[in-house]
Amino acid sequence: MAESPRREVFSTRIAFLLAAIGSAVGLGNIWRFPYVAYDNGGGAFLVPYMVALLTAGIPLLFLDYTLGHRYRGSAPLVFRRIKSWAEPIGWVQVGIAFFITIYYAAVIAWAALYTVKSFNLAWGEKPEEYFFADFLQVDAETTFSFSIVGQIAIALGLVWVLAIVVLAMGVDEGIGKVSKIFMPILTVLFIIVVVQALFLPGAATGLNAFFTPEWSTLSNPSVWVAAYGQIFFSLSVGFGIMLTYSSYLKPRTNLTGTGLVTAFANSSFEVLAGIGVFAALGFMATQQGVAVNEVASSGIGLAFIAFPAIINEMPLGPVFGTLFFGSLTIAGFTSLFSLFEVVVSAAKDKFGKPRKNTAVGVGVIMALISLALFSTTSSLVTLDIMDKFTNQIGIVAIALITVVVVDWVLRRVEEFALHLNAVSSFKVGNIWRICVVNITTIVLGYTLIQELITLINEPYEGYSAAQLGWYGWGVLFAIVLASLLMSIIPWQGNLSLVGPPGSDFGVDPDASRSIGQPRKYSPQRAAGFAAEQYKDTNGLS
Repeated sequence: MAESPRREVFSTRIAFLLAAIGSAVGLGNIWRFPYVAYDNGGGAFLVPYMVALLTAGIPLLFLDYTLGHRYRGSAPLVFRRIKSWAEPIGWVQVGIAFFITIYYAAVIAWAALYTVKSFNLAWGEKPEEYFFADFLQVDAETTFSFSIVGQIAIALGLVWVLAIVVLAMGVDEGIGKVSKIFMPILTVLFIIVVVQALFLPGAATGLNAFFTPEWSTLSNPSVWVAAYGQIFFSLSVGFGIMLTYSSYLKPRTNLTGTGLVTAFANSSFEVLAGIGVFAALGFMATQQGVAVNEVASSGIGLAFIAFPAIINEMPLGPVFGTLFFGSLTIAGFTSLFSLFEVVVSAAKDKFGKPRKNTAVGVGVIMALISLALFSTTSSLVTLDIMDKFTNQIGIVAIALITVVVVDWVLRRVEEFALHLNAVSSFKVGNIWRICVVNITTIVLGYTLIQELITLINEPYEGYSAAQLGWYGWGVLFAIVLASLLMSIIPWQGNLSLVGPPGSDFGVDPDASRSIGQPRKYSPQRAAGFAAEQYKDTNGLS
């Protein structure tokens, strides 16, 4: 078995924080949260949103941080170290990240092209017609089109080149340094966008629509489910991202403090996005003499149809458009790096190859698949279906399985709490365990069942059986099959984990004899190591 070098680390806490916040702050913060909040009670939605953040988002983020930090590996390696038969869980997380990455890159390419097109408002007077007919050249009937859209193929190729270069440079030199540049730029750009939107005529109308509470909605269970869903997806928890990032942290890291900063920074950006988006929508509604609910939309429709229409009517529209789509592009990249890293890290750990070789090899394969699927005229349908199934089924299912396995089956959550408390300023206890094990299980289980029932009973968006079969159910099947096959392949990288001298930190409790027979886990031994690490962390030794 090949010897793997010591795991890379973020050189500073701020580098990790900016990378983690960059992962959490993505396209969904800008184009999903404002509409979800508006559609689920306006200002009243902030109540279930905060409850969901405190009872599910932050607790799950803590769990991801603990798993990565304690076991110092990619998702498959972490679960392999927890229990050998749990390795497929990590590979499912990698598979989900793989497919999200290949379509997420396409949306970034669109945003980058629209940043350039904002200079001369290239979409003209009919943004919707331009986006579907001219820009994407949408073919909604063909399951797989061979017609390439040239400008999208070029932009998508450049997105992949940048992503591969950054990942090949390393965790700290690549992701860390780029995050230090991108996140301040994103913050400044988006604040300018929001301020500019607030001074538009009719902005107050949009903000009233966004913040006016409809308290009656709090009795509707679907509103609470929507709040948990928004928190869950926006924080990037449960499918390998935060777990992988935290594996690059130094032992002397305040995990809970860092997690709280990440969570609240992400939520602050979402609220800021809501203010900017609805101020702009209020302007559009005023200009057209209609109600805000007639112009409010979410997702791709908001970004590439509604906002170009708004930009057309604005003073200094090209400037606003450049800043807005530039913000989308940067927010997309910071999330793309984290998604891509989940796959690269897993391949690097499994096959024991150098980072640069792994990033280039894996990146080229993913780029070719991405170009084949998302630079063609059938790309929009493919993307819509793949996004629905990987997010609403894949992520929810694997997060639920993770919680069930680590606590209901293996009973390891108390051990993880010991590790978390050993290095953190904010301590967790029974309330954290209840949130992770009970509340999260109920919410995720309910959400998954509802989504499955809906998708089985009614074809999503009326797409054909072939389209849903290939890009929906087929993708989920491919992820599960690949996770089982990857778990069978022998590890070429080093399964053992070097910890502090004389400690059991990270020892694989179910490893093969070829890497040494470790001592059986006991809470006392874990607590002993935790105490020693806490002393070291706080300068007491």
